[in-house]
Amino acid sequence: MKSVPQNSELIKNLTKLLQAHREAFGQERIYMRMIGLVLGEIMTFGRHTVTQVLVAMGLGADPWSAWHRMLSRNRFDEAAVTKQLFRETLAHVDEDDLYVIGGDVTEIARDSHKMEGSSWLKCPRNPPFKRSIHRAQRFLHGAWLMPPEEGYSRALPLRMIPAFTEKAKRRIHEAVKEWAAGRSYVQWVREQLDEEGRAEQQVLGLFDGSYDTLDWWKTLPARVVTLVRTAKNRDLRELYTGTDRRRKYGPKALKPGEWLHVKEGWTTLHLTIRRRKRRMVYRVEGPYIRYGAADTVLFLIVVRGEHYYKGERECYRKPAYYLVNAQQRPDGTWALPLPIEDLLFWAWQRWELEVTHREMKTDFGVGDKQCWNSLAAVRSVQWGAWVYAILVLAGYRTWGLCGSPPLTTSWWSGARRWSWARLLDQYRAALLTDEKYTPCWPSIPTNWGDKEAALRDLFVGAPG
Repeated sequence: MKSVPQNSELIKNLTKLLQAHREAFGQERIYMRMIGLVLGEIMTFGRHTVTQVLVAMGLGADPWSAWHRMLSRNRFDEAAVTKQLFRETLAHVDEDDLYVIGGDVTEIARDSHKMEGSSWLKCPRNPPFKRSIHRAQRFLHGAWLMPPEEGYSRALPLRMIPAFTEKAKRRIHEAVKEWAAGRSYVQWVREQLDEEGRAEQQVLGLFDGSYDTLDWWKTLPARVVTLVRTAKNRDLRELYTGTDRRRKYGPKALKPGEWLHVKEGWTTLHLTIRRRKRRMVYRVEGPYIRYGAADTVLFLIVVRGEHYYKGERECYRKPAYYLVNAQQRPDGTWALPLPIEDLLFWAWQRWELEVTHREMKTDFGVGDKQCWNSLAAVRSVQWGAWVYAILVLAGYRTWGLCGSPPLTTSWWSGARRWSWARLLDQYRAALLTDEKYTPCWPSIPTNWGDKEAALRDLFVGAPG
């Protein structure tokens, strides 16, 4: 019988990341409790409540109040933790490379009518032909998209920003519109790069059609490129080229959907997306402006629909329309801010944010924690997203995107890239087969004091 393989390099990378966040947790006792909770999250097989995490660590009989205070007393400093996590991502992106981010709202389902941030929202679990509502919290998931490998990327959550509605139950948080939460995330990324001495680094933000608003384009931060999906009937105007200084708008341009009826001017491009060649037929039109946001010049990218086969079944990919803010040349003309190949490639990768939503909420239990405190109701979600990000980043540093972790089964040859479930298997195999971590689990009936002493030598020290 083959033994379960263990990956010491994975645990080593996780240890370095946790040590790099040491200053964000202040006192050592709080830092050690954070270590315990992270390891407990890995070993929890059921709901990821605080109590279930403690049971996974063998602390079910110990007092629980100190662990709950990690989230209800602001001992998890979201601002400091996310700032350090952002710094860790810079190790994988050179100053001359493009830093790609994405933003999208996600909902954390709640049953309570009194929990902080909960409100009635459209239920995403219902089919389109039978819409319904559910009680939930709304967060802006701001992610970093990893540099591509063989056409793959992965979204790493950097921030979960509360984007509660006006009618939400709110005590300490203000109501924030979806586009405003996305803008604050883009501004935060730009400020972090400036603080790290990367003022000239280009930033590309990927957003869906909910962010194609006039306020978004009017308040877009400087030195940021955003590629936003738009509607097929969007009203666009050409630039005014006359001599009347009071006029800003030229004649109406064709609506995005109307360009599909124009036969000339299309270009065919082949891109490698997830190890497959994708054929894309597109056209770029502009420069345009939107009525009400005349100071932001835009280009329209139209991607034609396409029939393709999935096995023997014929499928149809609908047309897509994107707006991107333009860049002015020294001679006064306007041009795309990035090569069209890069824009279309990253437009495909925005779906990785949806994949991350599913892994965080369904597979890792982000939102499972029962926290009635107004601060903890938000911090618990941010905590779960941060733990998920730390675990994924350690896996990325170990294998890259398309590396091959050791298989824990003999009947499966592995996928094209490692999955979240496979990553958890590697963590659990490494922790359970390493005798240094055996005091952390229920098989050793000790209290937290003994477990903390066993972990201090492993996790307290200089990073690296």
